Amino acid sequence: MTVTDINDDKLRQLIFEKERVIVKFTDPACPVCKQLSPSFRKFSTEPQYHDITFARMSASENPVSSQEVKLTGTPFFASYLKGTIQECGIVDTEEGIRAMLSRLLQPASQETR
Repeated sequence: MTVTDINDDKLRQLIFEKERVIVKFTDPACPVCKQLSPSFRKFSTEPQYHDITFARMSASENPVSSQEVKLTGTPFFASYLKGTIQECGIVDTEEGIRAMLSRLLQPASQETR
């Protein structure tokens, strides 16, 4: 899977079409956003995350979504499960992204028990 660039309208559609979605809110002036881009892309191709849809959106160009998740800065991540936000916040490390992805997958493993 790849990372898809989306906007406010596409996010609404995506979170109801896909069961699990993670969104990275970025800003061109954010150096950490740029540092984390390769890791976010890499995660999107890893087999253990194949059930997650990866998306990226500009924080400044998408005010509706930014306000909805109460964006406080960038890089800001939000995860959605079945159309409902699961968690959101500033994540500034590769380990932080991986932990968020693991938590997003956790409900699936609990459902299969």
